[in-house]
Amino acid sequence: MASRKQPRREVMAGLAKGLAVIGAFRRDHPALTLSEVASRTALPPATARRCLHTLEELGFVVRSGRSFVLRPKVLELGAAYLDSMDIEALTSTLLDDLAQRTGDAAALSVLDGADIVYVARASARTLLRLEARVGSRFPAYATSMGRVLLAGLAPERLRAYFEQATFTALTKHTLTDPLKVERRVDEARRLGYAAVEDELAYGVVAVAVPVFDAAGRVIAALNSSSHSRKIGRVELARERVGMLQTVSAQLSKELGRFPGLALSALR
Repeated sequence: MASRKQPRREVMAGLAKGLAVIGAFRRDHPALTLSEVASRTALPPATARRCLHTLEELGFVVRSGRSFVLRPKVLELGAAYLDSMDIEALTSTLLDDLAQRTGDAAALSVLDGADIVYVARASARTLLRLEARVGSRFPAYATSMGRVLLAGLAPERLRAYFEQATFTALTKHTLTDPLKVERRVDEARRLGYAAVEDELAYGVVAVAVPVFDAAGRVIAALNSSSHSRKIGRVELARERVGMLQTVSAQLSKELGRFPGLALSALR
């Protein structure tokens, strides 16, 4: 027991609170008051105030009347992650080639909590309904990459996901019944791919396959997406699964050059 508790004594609570404050700012809430930050982070107002003042002093936030907004310096935090993996090497070669061959978009994502996070993306066109970018987060249950990543989890981690996740309807086609989502995850594990249509957003259709490390563990997901008016999920899967699996195999070989991606995905 002592060895399990020891790491927690080394945790910096103040740093964790500061990062939570940064994470409270989202696209739909770009400016937050002190009370809003406290509410969204579940921090006492006095603690939220100290965090905001510290972040302001360091140049990560700035005041705008009674509200606070993030400053561009926050991008340095995400840039450090991307630089550590040299992720641009992926986007400029394999993903770009895949996007050009399909005339659509291709992306690589990892699982972070209940969401997927885009770590690389290339596009030959712009989707009308949804434009993702590096750093974009989407709920795993409603995405092809999310279902592939969930299918790669160990049973206990998958069970914990379904116990904690919230399934909200994003469109009228979104699966929100946990049992139905679980069946789709099982199907993704069995077939080796997952495809969704109009579940994350109207007009978005995508198919994804897993990316493995040297030990055969799923550490990322690769997808190809298009517009559902152009192609349906069954046809998309039929046309692109083989192509995606070929690129996935190439990416898996490249992962030795990107240890940060593999390690972060396995936590």
